[in-house]
Parts: sequence; structure tokens; C-alpha cells
Amino acid sequence: MSKGSNTPVPTTALRVELGWRPGPGVPDADASALLLASGKVRSDGDFVFYNQPAHSSGAVRHEGKRNAGERVTDTLFVDLARVEGVIERVVLAASADGGTFGQVPGLYIEVRDAAQDTVVARFDSPGATVETAFVLGELYRRQGAWKFRAVGQGYSTGLEGLATDFGITVDEPQHPAPPATARPWAPAAPPAPVPAPPAAPTPPAVPAAPPAPPRHVAPPPAPPMPAGPPVTAPVTPPPPPVPAATPVRLTKVTLTKAAPTVSLAKQGGTSGAMRVNLNWQTRKPSPGRGGRRGAADLDLDLCALYELADGRKGVVQALGNAFGSLHRPPYIHLDGDDRTGAVASGENLTVNLDHQRDFRRILVFVTVYAGADSFADLHATVTLQPQHGAAIDFSLDECTVPSTVCALALITNTGGDLIVRREARYLVPEYGVSPQRTVDRAYGWGMNWTPGRK
Repeated sequence: MSKGSNTPVPTTALRVELGWRPGPGVPDADASALLLASGKVRSDGDFVFYNQPAHSSGAVRHEGKRNAGERVTDTLFVDLARVEGVIERVVLAASADGGTFGQVPGLYIEVRDAAQDTVVARFDSPGATVETAFVLGELYRRQGAWKFRAVGQGYSTGLEGLATDFGITVDEPQHPAPPATARPWAPAAPPAPVPAPPAAPTPPAVPAAPPAPPRHVAPPPAPPMPAGPPVTAPVTPPPPPVPAATPVRLTKVTLTKAAPTVSLAKQGGTSGAMRVNLNWQTRKPSPGRGGRRGAADLDLDLCALYELADGRKGVVQALGNAFGSLHRPPYIHLDGDDRTGAVASGENLTVNLDHQRDFRRILVFVTVYAGADSFADLHATVTLQPQHGAAIDFSLDECTVPSTVCALALITNTGGDLIVRREARYLVPEYGVSPQRTVDRAYGWGMNWTPGRK
């Protein structure tokens, strides 16, 4: 499509894909959506992005990134059937993290039929230079039907400028005022004494004049009225206080080898649910168990070892149907088992941060259940998304060993605060030793293991 053109949208369930070519010096990019009524959001809840990944109506949700080697994508799912009637437009935007879009090659937006996986519309954004945010397209109502328009409007003020332009209140970090500077080499001199003024001569005394007679005399006050019965007037109670809107936090945390840890408390993630998402992509088909297989046959399992504050230990995994529980121990739940790797949402664990005092440590890891002999040629990204607070993400390094189990992240309770540490550690099981027992030994969990199936 060319800039400014539009096309009908023939279905309601859509997958909106933001894509670009990665490479040295290429900044990361993030997809977002704004649901507009009369050109503005109704509240900050109408902004869907990495720190607020789902709209309350269920109409839009952020599904996360995939790295396929030659292409990186960030995906939104849009269900037009669930868009509220007052919403006229769904703006589809992108923001650059750590650079400008002039440094991002091959930027495009593609709208796909989620059921048929066919392309409905595609717009390749040309001519980016210093822009750090873009409105790439929009879905809008026209005479009872939905259309997609290619927009291509850039901003040099980043995601914050784009968001505030549509009525979002952005949380600005508070910086303390710099201390007053002094010259240590020149101590302040005491103030010079001020000479006292000479005493003025005392004027001669003037005799007091006699008081003047009053011109008018005030009448005596009227006697008080007798008290009558009390009159009760209706009292209107004050309106209940309106809760202040919580500004949107645009902060995003990326864990690296140089900066591998982050405090959940410092990022605002102290309560609610935290989703741990694993997404993967294969660069090329890998020889696996039973012959040569591709991404559709690959089965990775997201798992978690846990140790609670009372000493109880266990594992949450699909193997043995040990899916855990969110509202009773271990307060960790595996949402499901993605056996194909083709589902855009990947695999998800949910941790109940309302019970963070009950955790001693959690080790999130992933195993190759079927479809490959190791993590070689697999490209995975991990995102920890607290319900309140900034998203935390990292990518796995390239695997160069015959590993079938990878420790992803270690979460430890340190002084009441949960500290997330990026592990990204590939482990090689010994002959006859399961991946679970291998990761147990590496991190000293000390559990007994028996064979299981799913």
C-alpha cells in the first residue's frame, strides 16, 4: 500500500505485525495501539503497549516479539468484534528504543487474518530519518464497516510525544534538585558591623487635648430573641473523592550480560500477576528425534522450579500435568502447553506477586521436549510482564553446545524484594540424566525425580 491509501478489512480477528531487519547498530522497536474516541483516548487504559499489554475490553492485546534471524517482529492481536461502539479508530504505532527509525531497515506493518493467516494489508514505511516514533496505520470505522489506512506519520519525540499527542498522561521521573553549590576555598566572611545611627533629640512633651464630645450616640443593643426549636437543614454529603489517574510508565528494562539483574520493587512490580512469556523461532529446520523437522514440530516446555519460604520445593511444568496454582501454593501457574511453537503468544507462566513474601526463589527454565536435539538454531525471547510496573525482557544467546535445557531467569527474595537475574545458561545433560535433574543439580534444588509424561 502507498501512504494515505486505504482498504476494507474483511474479517474481525486480526494479527498486526510490526517487522524490520535486525543488525549491528539497529535499535529495538516496539508496537503499540491507541483506541480513540473523538480523536483522543478516553483514559490511559486505552493505550496498549509493552507495559500495558491488554485492553480491558479484550479488543487489543500485545503478544510480544519474535526473532527469526533475518527478521524481528512485534505483534498485536486485534478483535474488531470486541471494540466498543464509542471507539472510532485504533491507531497502530511503533517506537524506536535506543535510536531512530532512520537506523531501522525494512520497517513495515502487516495486517493479517488471524484465522486464515493471510495478508489483508501491508505498508512498508519509506524515508525515515530522525523519527523515534511512527503512526504506521490505523483501523477505522466507515459506514458500519472497518477499513485500514496506511498513515506513515513520524514523531521525533518518541513514544512519550506520540502518547501525549493522543491524550495519554505519562509518568515523568522525579529528579531531586541539585544541591546549592558553595566555594569551599572561600569561606563566607562574617557580615561587616553596621554603625548605629546617632540618637535623635527627644521632642518636648505635648499636653493631651481634651476628648471631643460625641456627635452621635449609638442606641442600646436590642434584647436577645428567645431561642426557638432547632431548625434542621438538609445536608448534602460531599461527593466521594475521585481517585487520581495513575500516569502511564514508559520505562522498559532489558537485561543484558553487562546489566543482568533488576529489582521488581524498583520497577513497581510489587503486587498483582506477573506473566513470564517465552517465544521462539527457528532459523532453519533442525534434525530432531524421528527425522528432520521444522518449527511446527518443535515442542519447547516452559517450566519453573520453586522454593517457598516455609521450605517446600517443587516444579511447575506440563510434564506430569504439574501446572501449579495461582491462588494457593506454589502461587505459580503454567497457562498451557504450546506444542507447536506456531502460536504467537508462546508459552506463559504466571506468578502471583501478592504472595511474594511466600517465595524464597524461583528458577524459570525451558526444555526441548521434542523436535530438536538442542537449542542450536533456535531464537528465543523472554519477557516478564508485571501487572504493575515495567516490562523486563531479554534474548537468549546463540547456543553452541548440545543443550536440551536452558536456565532462563532466577528470581530470589532478598529482604522482601524480588530480584530478577538473567541466566540464559545452556546446560548439557549427562547420558541418562533428564533435563529437569540437570537443572536441579546446577542450582542445588535437591529434589527427587521420577519419569513422567504429558
